[in-house]
Amino acid sequence: MLFICNVFALCRIRNIGIMAHIDAGKTTTTERMLYYSGYIRTLGDVDDGDTVTDFMVQERERGITIQSAAVTFDWKDYRINLIDTPGHVDFTVEVERCLRVLDGAVAVFDAAAGVEAQTLTVWRQADKHQIPRICFLNKMDKNRASFTYAVESIKQKLKTKPLLLQFPIGEAKTFRGLVDVVTKEQIIWKPTSDLDDGKNFEQKPLREADDSNLFQEVQDARNTLIEQVADLDDEFAELVLGEYSENFDLIPADKLQSAIRRITLAQKAVPVLCGSALKNKGVQPLLDAITMYLPAPNERSYEFLQWYKDDLCALAFKVLHDKCRGPLVFVRVYSGSLKPQSAVYNINKSCTERMSRLLLPFADQQIEIPSLMPGNIALTVGLKQSATGDTIVSSKASAVAAVRRAGRDAGGEKRSTSDIESLLLAGVEIPDPVFFCTIEPPSMAKQQELDNALSCLQREDPSLKVKLDPDTGQTILCGMGELHIEIIHDRIKREYGIETYLGPLQIAYRETILNAAQSTDTLDKTVGDKRHLVTAELEVRPRLGERATTKPVIEYAASVIEALPQELQEAIENGITNSCIQGPLLGFPVQDIDVTVQSLTVHPDTSHTMISACVSRCMQKAFKKAGIQILEPLMNIEITVSEDHLSAALADLAQRRGTIQEIQSRQDNRVVVAAVPLAETMGYSTVLRTLTSGSATFTLELASYQALNSQEQSALLQRRMGLV
Repeated sequence: MLFICNVFALCRIRNIGIMAHIDAGKTTTTERMLYYSGYIRTLGDVDDGDTVTDFMVQERERGITIQSAAVTFDWKDYRINLIDTPGHVDFTVEVERCLRVLDGAVAVFDAAAGVEAQTLTVWRQADKHQIPRICFLNKMDKNRASFTYAVESIKQKLKTKPLLLQFPIGEAKTFRGLVDVVTKEQIIWKPTSDLDDGKNFEQKPLREADDSNLFQEVQDARNTLIEQVADLDDEFAELVLGEYSENFDLIPADKLQSAIRRITLAQKAVPVLCGSALKNKGVQPLLDAITMYLPAPNERSYEFLQWYKDDLCALAFKVLHDKCRGPLVFVRVYSGSLKPQSAVYNINKSCTERMSRLLLPFADQQIEIPSLMPGNIALTVGLKQSATGDTIVSSKASAVAAVRRAGRDAGGEKRSTSDIESLLLAGVEIPDPVFFCTIEPPSMAKQQELDNALSCLQREDPSLKVKLDPDTGQTILCGMGELHIEIIHDRIKREYGIETYLGPLQIAYRETILNAAQSTDTLDKTVGDKRHLVTAELEVRPRLGERATTKPVIEYAASVIEALPQELQEAIENGITNSCIQGPLLGFPVQDIDVTVQSLTVHPDTSHTMISACVSRCMQKAFKKAGIQILEPLMNIEITVSEDHLSAALADLAQRRGTIQEIQSRQDNRVVVAAVPLAETMGYSTVLRTLTSGSATFTLELASYQALNSQEQSALLQRRMGLV
């Protein structure tokens, strides 16, 4: 194995992520990087299911990336910690938590498609974390691949300035190499057979005699690049206007490269490279560009580091469960160092844990290491409590000292400890779930095992939420989409050996009354030698205008309250409350009612249970007289959608009985604020993505309960009785 030395100078470390839309070629590009750096001896293929970073069974079956995978390799005296992220919208949180700990990113594009829906999403995520990035136009060998179209779409849709550092030689089937615009060298791959691995290529200066048209295009591209860089970098502008103003050709490549690096780190523009990972072309220059233009850990400034000085400060950003070793926690060390067998303090959980081993990750294989220096990413074994977004320090005293320094730096402002802690802990933002369904074990004996499996999966995947519905008693899975839930279901079956059943979400309807009504009921029963006799008269009324509540408001007529002992009052209230738990129509809780006890006569020997039973029966009679109305949960929905897809989204909402409240503008998008019944949101995430080519997002929250119209109510009753 390659890793003789674990200690690299901080300036020679690169923590980068590969991000893109589905099927742009992220995993294939990662595979080629590992091959050319000498880490793997054979080239894997996504279609064959034998790539290093797609190691889960579900990933290999579907040919997609589900979990982000970390790999470490060396390239020309640089240590590269690379994370391959998913491209599917259901796994957005995987991208989010990886970008949180990375210093730079490579955005991969399909040269035939340009900027796609998920490209926009991951680009915005990188903007939020202020991550410098370079663009790699992959699939240059594909039919309809167009370098100029892809560059134009980056300019238009991502609103950024592309710096063309390479120019393709040929496009689609004729793509055979590229020209480095900075050095004016051509790099040509001449495969000797279909099995050629792309390690051998010819690199030579581009001359006018070789191809006059290409030479002129590259010359123009270089002059444009120099002008772009001079506009964005003052130091380089002085150089251009000074000694090289007469002839741009004389500008040294290293001066241009260092100016491009400064611009990339300042995020004023993005370098653009091209190639074809599947056909093994253009990956080595991409690796050179990663080391040349993306930042080292010490070139990114983190506000909280100044408070820790040289003490340990690390962020846990991902958890995996290993059957033998238990939870494996991925950590990024920002300052100080980590050693095996050391105790660390988790600020978020306020607990001390002991770490047993440190491992360098290679997707599903790991190599043990003696220590972890700042700027590196590794796996820890033995941390039982730590989860995504937790900050890990050497001890509680170290955390307190950092808080004190932060307080002093705040210029004497009085800050509460929680305020300062919020400065120290930059966690990971978890989006709200948008897809809901129920999960049930094959038998109650397996319920405990299912709960354990779900708690492990929740620790691994913070975007998965599990809750128990108090109304229906069902376990509800809340996720980011149908595929997300499907993968979770599959993992429970394969990894934990539990055959679970997924079902549609049961809607927690409510019932209420339409009119006021009175009823009287008498219960006369002899049990043993005791006679139980109760006569109750009650009035029920609908409550208007107040906040919805399932607890009935109970009042007593003046004649009743005078002669009513405390224990009898409890029995009456018990009977009324119990009758509201299950309504007469469909058995859902009854809400928004006022009850007045008009009269009550009780035989001396009557038990409290009989009083409760009589009152409950009287309530049921009153409900039937008053007429029952079904209420359904109404959700507030906020949809962020582009102008092009707005009408399709609005038309779909109208079909779902949605009422649109307002449409706002947010940058280039529209935000639709509406109310829609929960029953109509089943599978909505999938439909919305289909309608908007995956570009729209939405959030849901419970607003209130609204009455069903008579047509909907009768349809619901028929469905419940099995008539439909």
